[in-house]
Amino acid sequence: MKPILQNLVEMTGHRDHLRLEVSVLSTLQKLSATTEVRALEVFTDDGATHVRPRTWVQDGDLVSTDSEAASDPQREPLNSYPALCQCIEKREIRATASMDKGRYTLWLPVWMHDKVSTCLEITQSRPFSAHKLDVIQGIFHVYQNYQSLLDYSERDALTGLLNRKTFDEQFSRSTADSLARRLRPATTGLAVDEEASCCEPPVEQWLAVVDVDHFKQVNDRFGHLYGDEVLILIANILRSSFRSHDRIFRFGGEEFVVLLRATSLATAHKVFNRFRLAVQEYPFPQVGQVTVSLGFVSTSRGAPVEILGQADQALYYAKENGRNQVCFYDELIASGQLKTKVANEDVELF
Repeated sequence: MKPILQNLVEMTGHRDHLRLEVSVLSTLQKLSATTEVRALEVFTDDGATHVRPRTWVQDGDLVSTDSEAASDPQREPLNSYPALCQCIEKREIRATASMDKGRYTLWLPVWMHDKVSTCLEITQSRPFSAHKLDVIQGIFHVYQNYQSLLDYSERDALTGLLNRKTFDEQFSRSTADSLARRLRPATTGLAVDEEASCCEPPVEQWLAVVDVDHFKQVNDRFGHLYGDEVLILIANILRSSFRSHDRIFRFGGEEFVVLLRATSLATAHKVFNRFRLAVQEYPFPQVGQVTVSLGFVSTSRGAPVEILGQADQALYYAKENGRNQVCFYDELIASGQLKTKVANEDVELF
């Protein structure tokens, strides 16, 4: 029992969702008869729900990845796991299934904001005893409660979206992971399929900065309560306009940021404009019509501070040239409508 308590102490010392996830899997891996532990990400794409392994054991070590969920070759439809699928539909706390070759699997879905985004999977060589289930359930409840506390600290109080502090941490990690993936073929000697790259549009991650047009006029004319309601409704439109594995942040005031994962430039244009039109056509109570301006950029080049600055430049251009539009930084540079700014490495923006 002592090693379990020591692991729980270590687990609750983390201040990051991913490290906490690795820690709980490490704790579960040490239980007797356990052969495999994984954390599965549950996400929707084109109306269908999928799962993909996000953290697992490889060569005796726990491995964690933040690769793009939509392009991950290991992703599977949720209905490939019928016991888990039924568990989520019935809102049960756990699901078990007997598999071939003497493998027994336990799934523990993590409920957050009335939905499941993560599920712990534990596999062992014999059926789960009542005592083993009690121990696992206790570890899982500590983990889930602590996940909820971390989630609360990462959310904007008004809209419930992720906050600026969380963006700084996630975006820095995301750009580092993207750089590592781009360097991997060169370091391993793998050749790029030039024919495939010519035929298919490249898939990238995109960062967009969104600003509510004339928001000060809304506050001045209708009051801050209606201004807050506009922000809450726009946050809801943002949630419904993007996939579950995209990331949406409130930066403060009337400014939001979207990280659009694993898609082409043409699709990014389409998705961002679809969101802009959804805001334009929404009947805001008392206020009437509200519009937004948006500037976006690829996250594949430059440091995080440069990427955010480029998206801001595209946004400012949209604001100064008519508002209620989507502007892509690279297109503005190519057309001469914007000029590249020289980055100052001595300035810390975040």
